[in-house]
Amino acid sequence: MISHLQAIILGAVQGLAEFLPISSSAHLVLVPWLFGWKDPGLAFDVALHLGTLLALLIYYRKDWVAMAQSIGSGEPASRRLLLLLVTASVPGAVIGLAFEKQAETIFRSPLLIAMAMAVLAILLWLFDVRSPQRRTMSEMTYWDALVIGLSQALAIIPGVSRSGATITMARAIRVEREDSANFSFLMATPIIAGAGLVEARKLLREGLDWPVGLGFISAAVFGLIAIAFVIRYVRTHNYVPFAIYRLLVAAFVIAVFLARG
Repeated sequence: MISHLQAIILGAVQGLAEFLPISSSAHLVLVPWLFGWKDPGLAFDVALHLGTLLALLIYYRKDWVAMAQSIGSGEPASRRLLLLLVTASVPGAVIGLAFEKQAETIFRSPLLIAMAMAVLAILLWLFDVRSPQRRTMSEMTYWDALVIGLSQALAIIPGVSRSGATITMARAIRVEREDSANFSFLMATPIIAGAGLVEARKLLREGLDWPVGLGFISAAVFGLIAIAFVIRYVRTHNYVPFAIYRLLVAAFVIAVFLARG
């Protein structure tokens, strides 16, 4: 059992790191590892992800309402965006289910996380600096959505980052920075919702308590803050600072790992 304070801190870490392209799953493994806290387990992780789902639904509520209405009204732009998101969500869902067991075991190694953090940092840096901002979300094709969805599947490895992988791929195909983030966050919604439904049995089996509730609220609040910050920030800045942060975290984790023997 983790304390109330630890639950709030982990919720804040989840909320911020889910949408900053720095890997929430990595931080949720590394923070308890660094401070010697008890691993809260995947059931607690599910509660935190549901908190970030709430943040997404609040921030993009108008978009999701428009997409839902487009099914009946035939509004083309919103219906097309919905189909793009469905296309992008399939690879992540399939691969996530296929490698669920690995996510609970070997994929939670600090050294593997550090390596994934570093590799994605370099790719994000290169693609963001070198790729021009020529395309908007409305110009994306279904093939683009599928490719971005495949990159999202790599987030099964802590340290890769769902938002980091999808934003990196979107920038690689020359989608502008703001729309890269918007599409990344929108496509996270069905994946997080689906994973939450699949893993809900773990929450029900272990029961709901104060740490779970506090973690959920903290993740939702800080997730909403992170979404708003990223969207506003990338309108006038690039993603390089996030890549630098990832490299610094990777180097720090490797140093601590080696020091502990």
